Amino acid sequence: MTSEQIKQNIEKALDEIRPFLQSDGGDISLISIDNDTSVKVRLEGACVGCSVNQMTLKSGVEMTIKKYVPQIEEVISVD
Repeated sequence: MTSEQIKQNIEKALDEIRPFLQSDGGDISLISIDNDTSVKVRLEGACVGCSVNQMTLKSGVEMTIKKYVPQIEEVISVD
């Protein structure tokens, strides 16, 4: 998978997740992809102060991204 395909698939994964985040007043943005294995995202809106945002990141966002791009090893939230 090329770097461009990886980016496109990550965007597809985020598009799948986004409606759930938006229904709670939040959102998510792709910040960067490092070495085609590490993804940095920014949680926005209500997700910023949410007490379960790390659980959402790991069990929702990371799992969905890995479904689209299996070689992704980690998803990191940045401010």
